[in-house]
Amino acid sequence: MILFEKVRYKNILSTGNAWTEVELNRSKSTLVVGDNGAGKSTMLDALTFALYGKAFRTIKKYQLLNSINGKGLEVEAYFTISGAKYLIRRGIKPNFFEIWKNGELINQDAAVRDYQAYLEESILKLNYKSFGQVVVLGSSTFVPFMQLRAGERRDVIEDLLDIQIFTVMNTLLKDRLSSNKIEITDIKYQIDLLKNRIDSSKKHNNSIREMKQGEVSKLKDKLREQIAFIESEQAVIDTILDDIEELTKGISDKGVTRKKLEELQTLDGELSSKLKSLRKEIDFYEHNDNCPTCKQGIEHDFKTDTVSGNSSKVQEIEVARKELGLRGLKVEERLKEIDVVEDDINSKNLDASGHRANHKMALNSCRHIKTELDEAENEVTAIDSNEIKDQEDQLDAHHKNQTKLFDDKETLGIVSSMLKDGGIKTRIIKQYVPVMNKLIGKYLSAMDFFVQFELDENFNETIKSRFRDEFSYASFSEGEKLRIDLALLFTWRAVSKLRNSVSTNLLIMDEIMDSSLDVSGTEEFLKIIEELSADSNIFIISHKGDQLFEKFHSVIKFEKVKNFSRIAT
Repeated sequence: MILFEKVRYKNILSTGNAWTEVELNRSKSTLVVGDNGAGKSTMLDALTFALYGKAFRTIKKYQLLNSINGKGLEVEAYFTISGAKYLIRRGIKPNFFEIWKNGELINQDAAVRDYQAYLEESILKLNYKSFGQVVVLGSSTFVPFMQLRAGERRDVIEDLLDIQIFTVMNTLLKDRLSSNKIEITDIKYQIDLLKNRIDSSKKHNNSIREMKQGEVSKLKDKLREQIAFIESEQAVIDTILDDIEELTKGISDKGVTRKKLEELQTLDGELSSKLKSLRKEIDFYEHNDNCPTCKQGIEHDFKTDTVSGNSSKVQEIEVARKELGLRGLKVEERLKEIDVVEDDINSKNLDASGHRANHKMALNSCRHIKTELDEAENEVTAIDSNEIKDQEDQLDAHHKNQTKLFDDKETLGIVSSMLKDGGIKTRIIKQYVPVMNKLIGKYLSAMDFFVQFELDENFNETIKSRFRDEFSYASFSEGEKLRIDLALLFTWRAVSKLRNSVSTNLLIMDEIMDSSLDVSGTEEFLKIIEELSADSNIFIISHKGDQLFEKFHSVIKFEKVKNFSRIAT
């Protein structure tokens, strides 16, 4: 069930930039009054525009925009379905269309037309035509059910009974039948084509086999050549590695020798530093008689002893450094010998690397040739079996698919007959026609219009008086026609509740009582309204406000102030 809660709008028709808000579920019955042009019916156009993007009355979309302000038309419709709260927002200048569910905007990636279809088919489950038969009845634009063409009548009933899905299914089924026919034609072509290909393959196999066997022979020769080359390269590499191993043994002292040289250099550095320090001290005592810091004189014996002792140490260090130099020369000579051997080793490693590269390339070539050889041998083996077997498997699969398509064709034909208007839909409609006729009779009687009104399964009417005189809808007066129209409206709402398809709390009637209902008809009409309002929210838009105030639970009065419509306070 659709529970309409509120509609808000501004800058639509004579409504200005201030929001006008109408609560749709506050009162069981509401009378909407006001002078001509005050904006009574604007709420109806606003709600319809929010839901369907067009006015209820015969007004062009661009004409909805307030001519004074010329922009900023916005309409909001609030309703609840199965506990989910919806907000529909639509506007002109700027143009926008939004669907909100439980406070979150529903994806707008689809085109506006698809977005509208989603609203009608997946949320409201109520199209514009059914909206005008079940929710809204307007004297100016309403086309009564009895004045609809046969196809349009059926569409309304199918909407009410929620069986239009069968029409959609039948349309899709027709497409599927057409596709099935095309697929059957295509599969027959594929079968004939495969048969010809199998015959050609069998004839061509011998020549292919000979060619492939020649390729196999050539590839085997190439493989043998590459294997021989690999073996020769490996022998060269092994010889070089043996030489490198011998040379490496001859320089096994490389690390010890380098360490010894480093130790000698370190020791020489230490002796050099010590020698420098001693010479500096000797120079000091030779050239200074007084301490430069305390200015006291230095004893001559102390100076002499110090200089003599340090001079002896200098001589000892110089001798030691010469010995270290000789030892260092021997070590350096050995390192030069080692460097020569290492250069030889590096040269041989470089040579080995070249042979390894050749070896690797030959191995890769062997792998490639082996892959080609395996493929060629497999192709030779498969010439008589795989290729033709694949084609025969395809042929068998096509035959099975052909059988399935013929079975599908038969099944689709049966389903199609069921989905046609004379099938499932008609069976469902037949079940509801007696209920509809009973309800129509009930509402006509309530309005003191005692005729036997019945619809058949094609929604053609039969109307008889109590005296069994037959009438047509067209033969009645406007007031009598209105009673029939109202009875049908109330019937459709009752049926929609039974099906819970397009059931809604809202019923809006625009100037219905201002035209063809006499005093008696109005009283009976109001009694029905009161009965319906027990579980509905009914809005009656009328010029007869002063006569009807006490008949309704609430009244909304519209007025026009400075060319703009508003709700009177």
